[in-house]
Amino acid sequence: MTGTKPSTCDVNVADPLEAALCLALTPGIGPRTYQTLVDSLGSPRQVLEAAPSMLREIPGVGSKLAAAISTATTAVDISGELGRCHDHKIDLLTISSDEYPVRLAEIEDAPAILYCRGDLLPRDDLAIAIVGTRHATSYGLRQAERLARGLALAGFTIVSGMARGVDAAAHRGALAASGRTLAVLGSGLLNLYPPEHGELSLEIAASGAVLSEYPTLQSPKSGAFPQRNRIVTGLSLGVIVVEAAERSGALISARHAMEQNREVFAVPGQIDNRMAAGCHGLIRDGATLVQSVDDVLEQLGPLATPATGAGQQTIRNPAELQLNDQEQAVLQAIQPEPTEIDQIVAATGLPVHRVLATISVLEMRHLVRRVSGTALCRN
Repeated sequence: MTGTKPSTCDVNVADPLEAALCLALTPGIGPRTYQTLVDSLGSPRQVLEAAPSMLREIPGVGSKLAAAISTATTAVDISGELGRCHDHKIDLLTISSDEYPVRLAEIEDAPAILYCRGDLLPRDDLAIAIVGTRHATSYGLRQAERLARGLALAGFTIVSGMARGVDAAAHRGALAASGRTLAVLGSGLLNLYPPEHGELSLEIAASGAVLSEYPTLQSPKSGAFPQRNRIVTGLSLGVIVVEAAERSGALISARHAMEQNREVFAVPGQIDNRMAAGCHGLIRDGATLVQSVDDVLEQLGPLATPATGAGQQTIRNPAELQLNDQEQAVLQAIQPEPTEIDQIVAATGLPVHRVLATISVLEMRHLVRRVSGTALCRN
């Protein structure tokens, strides 16, 4: 939706985007209230055009909110917001739009509007969140980057909050693997926090997307960061907590993941490191202990199925998403039963040295395994 031109007059309620944005920016309306209103009356336009008496009949809508909704089309200035999005190439995704992430739309309090700088792709449905403390140790930073890199190589999109510490290390690990990564902010996209991550945000947008549910100029507020964590986990199949103290915000992400029926993983640390106490508590309470990428892949199972949608297919292994044409050709030539390297060379028509190099990549991604010095089979 990039390129939407700013409105120069009152809200055009016939435009689904303008109507949705106007309703979402109306004071007193959060994600749950927005969805209740739309579910009750049918669409943002119908909500904005409803009589106050009708609005007051909706659970949770009192006289004050009904009055605010009734005057929203003239009182809420969306022209400036649309103009900033247009000028800075920010997409506005409504929860009813085709581009809105399917998995995120499933959660109970999904954001009504998602601001997006970059691109969301169908493959981002296979995503893992990696979160942790801002005050990470060198061990925590190293593990976050290692896991992000390995999961990105296996075909997963890495989701985090672009905060200092573990979050930034996770994004950088995915970028180092030339993988995809999504950052969810607790502020507006034109008011980045922390400010020193401006360059990182550009790299993320070029290899994924930077996202927020807040208006473009929204300043960071302490309450916004726990709130945004539900989006981090909502976009993901599961969340890996790398380092977290007993009262860490990363544990809020773990709680959101549990409520959203997502997998929860935790990386163990030294028993006398207070930044590992939260992770150890999660493991004690049933989270999957993570020492390597294999632990995550094993827990998620051999089948990674994208959220349902028209034309989408089941992907047997998320690692297959990042294979180039040559790697795909070699993989297809390898059978479930032992396949000799000479057979692979003959089937692909590739030089032996290229086949051998490609086999090494497929082994690293756990797509094939050697059964002898000259034979392999599919995993």
